[in-house]
Amino acid sequence: MPVNIMCPNLACRSVLRVPDNVRGKRIRCGECGTVFTVPEQPKAPASKNAAPKTPAKGSN
Repeated sequence: MPVNIMCPNLACRSVLRVPDNVRGKRIRCGECGTVFTVPEQPKAPASKNAAPKTPAKGSN
């Protein structure tokens, strides 16, 4: 799935659409020529739906 990423050059700020396989690699902005690294895919957060651990009844 393609990734939309903004050029980090403050004078450019073009939105680039790059393939997913370039994550973690260096690319060049087609508008201004700035070379930068595409961020890695963020890691999935821990599940918030996990049941809290409670002690069994009578196990004081």
